[in-house]
Amino acid sequence: MAKTLKRTAAFTALAKQLTVGARGGPSLGRRLAALPRMIKATATRQYDGGLRVAMMAAATAYVISPLDFIPEAALLVVGLADDAVMITWLAGSVLAETERFLEWEKERNRVVVV
Repeated sequence: MAKTLKRTAAFTALAKQLTVGARGGPSLGRRLAALPRMIKATATRQYDGGLRVAMMAAATAYVISPLDFIPEAALLVVGLADDAVMITWLAGSVLAETERFLEWEKERNRVVVV
């Protein structure tokens, strides 16, 4: 029973941290919701994130691809490490780029009265 309560408290704390933005930044939900808009704005050349979005797409393809440059079966730890590094880079890039995109979106939607 005590183990269940601790687990519930841990998941509750995790959920709270994911919904509240770190250091006053956007929440994870807002960032993930911004991804389709960011891709669309990049595709229509409204947003200048072309190379960064392309690199994130390539990293996603690498992670989910069944082909691997460093196979886990042959080189156990090294094979897993390259995937872990790629996932870590991808997560950081998505967080940074979505924050940048949300700032760009906010500035773009600001009305200037002359």
